[in-house]
Amino acid sequence: MKSRAASSLLAAAVGLAAGAVAILLSGSNPLSAYAALAEGAMGSAYGWSEVAVKSCPLIITGLGVALAFRAGIWNIGAEGQLVAGALLAVWLGTRPLPIPAVIGLPLTLGAAFVGGALLAAIAALLKLRRGVDEVISTIMLNFIVLGLVGYLVQGPLMEAAGRYPQSDAMLEFARVPRLVGGMRIHLGLVAALLLVPLCSYLLFATRFGFVLRAVGANPTAARTAGMAVGRCTLLTFAVSGALAGLAGGIEVAAVTYRMYESFSPGYGYTAIAVALLGRLNPVGVLLAALLFGVLDAGSGSMQRVAGVSSALVSLIQACVIFAITANEYRSAAR
Repeated sequence: MKSRAASSLLAAAVGLAAGAVAILLSGSNPLSAYAALAEGAMGSAYGWSEVAVKSCPLIITGLGVALAFRAGIWNIGAEGQLVAGALLAVWLGTRPLPIPAVIGLPLTLGAAFVGGALLAAIAALLKLRRGVDEVISTIMLNFIVLGLVGYLVQGPLMEAAGRYPQSDAMLEFARVPRLVGGMRIHLGLVAALLLVPLCSYLLFATRFGFVLRAVGANPTAARTAGMAVGRCTLLTFAVSGALAGLAGGIEVAAVTYRMYESFSPGYGYTAIAVALLGRLNPVGVLLAALLFGVLDAGSGSMQRVAGVSSALVSLIQACVIFAITANEYRSAAR
């Protein structure tokens, strides 16, 4: 376990080193750039709050991806499931319902949870009933959901004023409370942190978790041993999608309050790298999500202080993701 964790950390370091080379070639100082990144993300209480905000959707979605991968399910549709959950949360959260937040907020996040699960279940049923590869189906479902959002925010869900392609702001009963005044850190982070031990318990201390891991290790042997492989696949897919949907619901109810076409900056795709860097272990997912949260939260400081363009910031993140993925592929090939 320690060697695997060290291997993942080394891969992340290689990615950061490759990013440093790119910064150097652009004419900037890599040490100054990374110092600015660290200062922007961790040099103040506000910086730490932004790390928490950026990490929250990655933690929850990364946990969902990790569970799916553990079961041998290549769920590449976390992005679409996240957006689907956010879409249902916005639809419910903009209805003028005469209910208090103590009821409205659970309903809103519950809708997001169900939205992600239903989208994932479509891919699961296509796999089980028609033999459709889940990589293809989940990627295509991503595009379908994103296209649906584009239609809705320019049509049925467009704000009442009709000025911008976005939904109306979510009402107070559907909003996730902030934890600290003047900062964006919110109660959703608490939910994300609680999900880490919950997913660990599910994976390593329950019968379902044992079956999930057995199916992922060898589905043929699991089926021969009498395990319900199809049911495990369907349930795992649904749980994975539900977590991604919940992440989208929390993001829209705590941060953006509105739905628009570029609502997610790719959280669902980054969550794949988070899950791999975390070695499909919930605690590892938490640490990996924090790393990406630091990179994201500190990117603005890199641009302002070190003069590193936003394109290079994205390139650095891509280098880290590529190094992690290459390391995972090399480990699997052994």
